[in-house]
Amino acid sequence: MSAMLETPELPAVFDGVKLAAVAAVLYVIVRCLNLKSPTAPPELIYQDSALARFLLKSCPLLTKEYIPPLIWGKSGHIQTALYGKMGRVRSPHPYGLRKYLTMPDGATATFDLFEPQSEHCIGEDVTMVICPGIANHSEKQYIRTFVDYAQKNGYRCAVLNHLGALPNIELTSPRMFTYGCTWEFGAMVNYIKKTYPQTQLVVVGFSLGGNIVCKYLGESQANQERVLCCVSVCQGYSALRAQETFMQWDQCRRFYNFLMADNMKKIILSHRQALFGDNMKKPQSLSDADLSKLYTATSLMQIDDNVMRKFHGYGSLKEYYEEESCLHYLHRIYVPLLLVNAADDPLVHESLLSIPRALSEKRENVMHVLPLHGGHLGFFEGSVLFPEPLTWMDKLVVQYANAICQWEKTKSHCSDTEQAVSGQE
Repeated sequence: MSAMLETPELPAVFDGVKLAAVAAVLYVIVRCLNLKSPTAPPELIYQDSALARFLLKSCPLLTKEYIPPLIWGKSGHIQTALYGKMGRVRSPHPYGLRKYLTMPDGATATFDLFEPQSEHCIGEDVTMVICPGIANHSEKQYIRTFVDYAQKNGYRCAVLNHLGALPNIELTSPRMFTYGCTWEFGAMVNYIKKTYPQTQLVVVGFSLGGNIVCKYLGESQANQERVLCCVSVCQGYSALRAQETFMQWDQCRRFYNFLMADNMKKIILSHRQALFGDNMKKPQSLSDADLSKLYTATSLMQIDDNVMRKFHGYGSLKEYYEEESCLHYLHRIYVPLLLVNAADDPLVHESLLSIPRALSEKRENVMHVLPLHGGHLGFFEGSVLFPEPLTWMDKLVVQYANAICQWEKTKSHCSDTEQAVSGQE
């Protein structure tokens, strides 16, 4: 009798379990997708100046809300994963010419050159010199999308292919790209300056490329000649300070570290003969034992220590990271500099963002832009689920470059007017 009385209560118990399970799943989804995070305009750090005020007026994206796709766009991990696996959606295929440059050590640098598809907004000849992210090149979808958009806005684009990154281009010296080597980028820039003596330059770097372009500009004042501005997106500024965070599991950085290391291993091993073979003069410090260590490496730091630093003869990993980071060169950049990061970038620890913040608070030519969302080179836009082909990042870089071009033209016009007035007097 008592059993019969208890039976009707069982469905209620099961319903409670189901509700608890559904609630738990919803809680996990909300947390993982960061759905409760608000949308807001990016945080801007800058010195009050005539240039900054002009930029705020001329670049609506700096003061407008960045709205990522509703369902998944507030997750830095999903933004990063989509960038990594998919690049962009419906990516165009801009047509360019591949150029080959022989370096002093016998290496063959390559870059792709894309001509503008319309007249520039100021009617001038302006070239974007672009340095992609780690192990990337002009054929990556995010680069193709950005180049196509820049071409349509009147920019010529020159895109560096990192040494060893293109699968169909063999190495002609026992050396690959490294974290901060500027040789190939400098050779590309010099080619553009020589071939187009009237052109002015907009320097753009993505992730690792941001480190390279900033270091290049800061290495010499001559490197900043004919440069209108520089834009760096999602770089970490200091490899030495970043290495510790890359070994931590929060924000899954240790997992990302493993994935990037695995990709680097594949690239290095695809050039095994050029780098480790006996038929070429490899660096004296690079041995077959390093090749054995490469097979078992599970982090970028292990690869850098056993292989990458030895391409340039660095005695230690610390020396390599110190010398190849742009950290000590940023204060030597005098052209307008836009530093863009995302607050939810899982690869760039928040402690590293103190570097661009401090620089922007001291230098009038520097502005740091920090949206809440975007991940690492994601910055997708869209209403609910499906992202748009163009990202917030693509639009911001071109909008900023357009504003700087207008700023320089305005300054030039004012200078000409003043000279005319003084001549009449």
